[in-house]
Amino acid sequence: MALSKHTFFTHHLKTLAKPHYLRRPQPPPPSFISLRLLSFATPEEAAAERRKRKRRLRIEPPLSTLRQQHQPRPTTPQNPSSANNPNAPKIPETVSVLSGNRLNLHNKILKLIRENDLEEAALYTRHSVYSNCRPTIFTCNAVMAAQLRQSRYSDLLSLHRFITQAGVAANIVTHNLLLTAYMDCRKTDMAMEHYKQLINNAPFNPSPTTYRILIKGLVDNNKIDRALELKEEMLSKGFSADPIVYSYLMSGQAKGSKPDGVFELYEELKEKLGGYVSDGVVYGSLMKGYFLKGMEKEAMESYEEAVGENSKIKMSAVAFNYVLDALSKNGKFDEALKLFDRMLNEHDPPKRLTVNLGSFNVMVDGYCALGRFKDAIDVFNSMGEKRCRPDTLSYNNLIEQLCKNDLLGEAEELYKDMGEKGVSPDEFTFVLLMDTCFKENRPDDAAAYFKTMVDAKLRPNLVVYNRLVDGLVKVGKVDEAKSFFDLMMGKLRMNDDSYKFMMNALFEIGKHDEVLKVVDRMLREDPADFTDELQEFIREALRKEGRDEELTKLMDDIEREKKEAAAAEAEAAERAKASARAAVSSLINSPKLFGNKEPEEQSTTAGEAANSNDDVKQAVPEQEVSAQEIAVDASSAGEGAEAENLVATEARSDGAV
Repeated sequence: MALSKHTFFTHHLKTLAKPHYLRRPQPPPPSFISLRLLSFATPEEAAAERRKRKRRLRIEPPLSTLRQQHQPRPTTPQNPSSANNPNAPKIPETVSVLSGNRLNLHNKILKLIRENDLEEAALYTRHSVYSNCRPTIFTCNAVMAAQLRQSRYSDLLSLHRFITQAGVAANIVTHNLLLTAYMDCRKTDMAMEHYKQLINNAPFNPSPTTYRILIKGLVDNNKIDRALELKEEMLSKGFSADPIVYSYLMSGQAKGSKPDGVFELYEELKEKLGGYVSDGVVYGSLMKGYFLKGMEKEAMESYEEAVGENSKIKMSAVAFNYVLDALSKNGKFDEALKLFDRMLNEHDPPKRLTVNLGSFNVMVDGYCALGRFKDAIDVFNSMGEKRCRPDTLSYNNLIEQLCKNDLLGEAEELYKDMGEKGVSPDEFTFVLLMDTCFKENRPDDAAAYFKTMVDAKLRPNLVVYNRLVDGLVKVGKVDEAKSFFDLMMGKLRMNDDSYKFMMNALFEIGKHDEVLKVVDRMLREDPADFTDELQEFIREALRKEGRDEELTKLMDDIEREKKEAAAAEAEAAERAKASARAAVSSLINSPKLFGNKEPEEQSTTAGEAANSNDDVKQAVPEQEVSAQEIAVDASSAGEGAEAENLVATEARSDGAV
């Protein structure tokens, strides 16, 4: 019932006029949202409500979504050339991608590397490239760096080729590893060619480490002039003067007995650095320059300036090694021993690093130069006390010194120690032991070392093989030499001299049949190796025994067998063509190919039907001829089954027409 105006004003205005403390509390207004809407009796009702909300959101999306759609997305600047060129080099991934499953994969592979299972690490990396968890370039670099440390250059190049073909974008570390491998293998031309490609095509610039690797490799390969040119190129690209690069160049000048070049480079570096060189990496080469000039006093003054008590020169482990080398090679080995003891005492990783693997190698060379081989072995074995682990090059260095001084027993002990410490010997290791065994009249052990090298999947070259065969033949072990000849015949590209040497050894012991077997294998596997000169050599040796006709008969028989094999292959191809023709003919003559056609008009006269049948009979041979031609072409390409399908399709299309 509606309230009258009088009642409203008298009652409600009186209520509003009362003070708030005299008013009676009013109950809260009833809620318009029922508690029934905030809960559901069954899960089915809740699911239905969720589906209803989803449908409503699809029809009317929230305003926040509409606002996000109208906002422009941030775009990353792209290189115009790379945006339009699909073959442009990819930009490498950043370290931020190393997370989640890819980080777990990275850690698994690092664990395999720490366990020295490089083959499994490389295989795991290859398999992961085509899996759901693709490895990052940082994972690939870790495997290649481990392979480089163990001088597994072929494995490194193979893995690099694989990831390149798989589309894993390389970064500057990848290129540096590849350049180091080329330089270690004395492939300076390939390294410089790769450097040019890096400059021209890579989406990033080379780093200072790149120039260090290249210049050091050129200096080690006696290409000091090219190294100096590369230094100027580095400076022209805006890089600052690098003391390490200058130390490599100064060392190369000292190696070439050019002290003036050493002093010129030092003065140039000093000028570019503002008149003072604080890095001690150049002082060892500077001392060598003074020693070459006969200026021993100035050399020792430089020594005091670098390592004296009040010296302000920053000396790293590499800088100490240069000074050690300069002292030990210029009659100051006692001073070198004192400095080495000081380095051992000050070595406190990770705060201060004064000793590394090179420090022990320098001292080993110094001891060996004085004939103190026992001390050299003791120093070598003490590496582990300073957390230094010898590598293959360190072992080869000491093994070479021992083998040159007729200490084969000690060298073999080091070789066994390599296997116990997980260091893989390389070709040079086995060649040193093999040559020393021949010198010590132990041909069987020499042959065993060669076989171990081959079984380890290392690749001895032709020179090493010739030395093995020559050593075995000299002691009368022609049969053993022949077994290694058969083993390496398919693995090495032998020249005429290698063939002649082995064949001459067989002729001398009357094994002419073995020579003919070798000729038979050559003619069947690689006829290009059987040159006219080699043929005349064999014919002349057989002529002395009255068996020169056997060589002619052997060559004729092999030629006849090749012709018969070619004829049999051609006959098989013809049979395949004939079978394809027969299959096509059976398909053409089959009534199921065209199907039964319904007459279009019931009122067709008998004469029109006869004429149409004649037309069909005339059209069938034309279809058959074209179909057979198609089948012949298809069968000649080895696709008989596809020819049948093609003919059937052609016939259907003709029938439809």
